Amino acid sequence: MLVSDFDFELPQELIAQRPLEDRAAARMLILERETGERLSSDFHHFAEYLHEGDCLVINDTRVIPARLWGERPESHGRVQVFMLESRGGRKWQVFLKPGRRLRIGARVILEGAGTGLTVLEKEPDGACIVEFDDEDVLSILEKYGKTPLPPYINREAEESDKENYQTIYAANPGSVACPTAGLHMTPEILAELEAKGVRIARLTLHVGAGTFKPVESETVEGHVMHEERYTLSDEAAEIINSTHRNGGKVFCMGTTSVRTVETCADGDTGFVRAGSGRTSIFLYPPKKPHVADGLLTNFHLPQSTLLMLVCCFAPYDAVMAAYRDAIRMRYRFFSYGDCMLLLPPGRGVVPNPA
Repeated sequence: MLVSDFDFELPQELIAQRPLEDRAAARMLILERETGERLSSDFHHFAEYLHEGDCLVINDTRVIPARLWGERPESHGRVQVFMLESRGGRKWQVFLKPGRRLRIGARVILEGAGTGLTVLEKEPDGACIVEFDDEDVLSILEKYGKTPLPPYINREAEESDKENYQTIYAANPGSVACPTAGLHMTPEILAELEAKGVRIARLTLHVGAGTFKPVESETVEGHVMHEERYTLSDEAAEIINSTHRNGGKVFCMGTTSVRTVETCADGDTGFVRAGSGRTSIFLYPPKKPHVADGLLTNFHLPQSTLLMLVCCFAPYDAVMAAYRDAIRMRYRFFSYGDCMLLLPPGRGVVPNPA
């Protein structure tokens, strides 16, 4: 397929710049995977579409305040430090801006922190390996770092974004972008799901900066996917496998959950194997998910790998028609925007689900 097949015109004013005060007030466009039937609702009704015996897979990664600022002690030139990934202890992979002048051995003193870092290596893709002076790097980030808002949010990160750009179940620090489908979840709706017999499977996939990397090839097949770290525990695998074994449906909250369970898929059986590692799985039509039956996801960028993944869950024409509906109805797009629920075949789209 051509990447241009996944293009669409999006009015700039539909790109959400701030979250809703009530997370669950986000509009939710419901799409039945097989028939293409659609209904406009809101996330307050999400739990009504999951049944006893189903499970919901959530990604419990926590976004780190990944942007730091510092200066070069010899020139006092300002440097932005964008954290990418821990390499153990005080060593991290980062992007430095401007980075060309910072040679191996260069020092950066962090603003306000009274401490700094040293450049150890420079990698071919422009990233650097640095070593912080202090052992507790995460504490430095929490105190001095800023939330790494996506490039399509045209404002500086505010203190409120540290909470707003975080799911309510975020637990394991490591992401530089939020698994944003989970932003709609509230404690009340999570409790409602569990009360009706829906099991919650928690996994971790740390979202990397590559999630915003544009597809530069003309064909979908020519794109090389970025890697991200994941962990699927024995407990989560048991919940997913027993759900399918007992005839329930596996719903994934967000594309990161899908990428993890499909990475861990045990062939095309619908079952998974627990494990951890790095995944570069790339899901695009005509591929189909083996594990995930349903998907709750936000509305994604034109020509993005995330939109391609969504088109694995339902026919291409149905997904693109749903996007046109969302634009016509003035849905809010991207990270702080509204969402879409893709239902498994047989879970009819009805205005007032039982």
